[in-house]
Amino acid sequence: MKRSLRSRVRKATHEALRRAFGMLPRETRFALYRALVDCDASPDPRLRLKIADTRDELEACFALLHDAYVASGFMKPDPSGLRVTPYHALPTTTTLAATFDGEVVGTMSLIREGVFGFPLQSAFDLSQVRRREGRIAEISALAVHPAFRKTGGAILFPLMKFMYEYCTQYFDTRHLVIAVHPNKIELYESLLLFERLQHSVVDCYDFANGAPAVGATLDLQRARVDFEALYGGRRERKNLYRYFVQTRMPNIALPERPYHVTNDPVMTPALLDHFFNRRTRVFEQLDLRRKLLLHSIYDLPEYADVLPPLPSGRLHGVALRRHQRYSLKCPATFRVETAGVAHDVALEVVEVSQSGFQAVASQPLVLDTWGTAIVELGRGRCSVVRATPVRGVRPGEAPVYGFRIAETDAAWQACVTALEGGRTHRDLQPTRIDARAEDAVPA
Repeated sequence: MKRSLRSRVRKATHEALRRAFGMLPRETRFALYRALVDCDASPDPRLRLKIADTRDELEACFALLHDAYVASGFMKPDPSGLRVTPYHALPTTTTLAATFDGEVVGTMSLIREGVFGFPLQSAFDLSQVRRREGRIAEISALAVHPAFRKTGGAILFPLMKFMYEYCTQYFDTRHLVIAVHPNKIELYESLLLFERLQHSVVDCYDFANGAPAVGATLDLQRARVDFEALYGGRRERKNLYRYFVQTRMPNIALPERPYHVTNDPVMTPALLDHFFNRRTRVFEQLDLRRKLLLHSIYDLPEYADVLPPLPSGRLHGVALRRHQRYSLKCPATFRVETAGVAHDVALEVVEVSQSGFQAVASQPLVLDTWGTAIVELGRGRCSVVRATPVRGVRPGEAPVYGFRIAETDAAWQACVTALEGGRTHRDLQPTRIDARAEDAVPA
């Protein structure tokens, strides 16, 4: 009885303080939030941050997320004790894990736009963000262990730093979007400079069990400048610009990539089966369109038995576009000669195959003109091939072209072999792909 009374008193006190705080002017509230910043650039070495890519790590992340969402009223308890969504099955989703002494104490998922879109697009209009240059990713599935929620951001700030470095250096992301409870939005606005997608609050956000939500976005390229202006002159533990942009934290394990891929798929057939068929019923509950899309992504034979079955009678004549598990962002140059004078055009290769590639060109190209493509497929991995643009996929300010290759070289063949045969980002570790390339590429 005494414990229950104390709990009610604490809750009433907390609500009274929240109401009083809400009556302060907006700039005063924001200044108080910023005064509470305590970002430690040298956290306890027992804290480690990495991509969750094992069954145990993912299970712990999904369990932590489940308990946090149930406690907040964002979902009903699931018999599995896990919060697993269809987005977690996609190669364009990355789950980050923070561990302390080997136990998962924080997690966050980054959902880059893929075949399912974004969770928040069901409630918020993203058209203005889509019109801007650069890829978008949604911050989702954020949870911190209760034991670490009152430690001044000891887990949250490192998770946010990991997210910032991963998005800007590895995930090819410029714009972040997020849907949060109205009680939390000012933290993101004041500290991280998010801007609201719309002024009104969505009263019933289905992805969070009908809780109210506010949508917001952050331009990471502009944020770098704004962070320096706002925080640059502050002392170290209050300086979020230095913390996010300049500090290198040994606690963070960033992915090792021999090729310039921009996502880190982790779902093996065994992991898909475990989380989406056995532990939960996520695959069973998908609509036909999403089942079809999963089959178009995981089109390797070993995935067939774990993906949701398709009603063959309804699919006669349906053509599935093959979706890549790996996207790329490779700098390249296309060199053509006109009247004996070489002319270079900068390219950004975004898709490769055995016979060609797709690239964004810095200027319009003449179709069916042969030249030399010099493509940096990865660090220290360069391919030089004869190629010609054969079609303009999306002509415009940043035209996209499809190129045909006359003959591939060993570096190109090794890259395509690795990407087509790899299931997860672990398959693209240098020792593995070099071993496969020796077998696949003739001497």
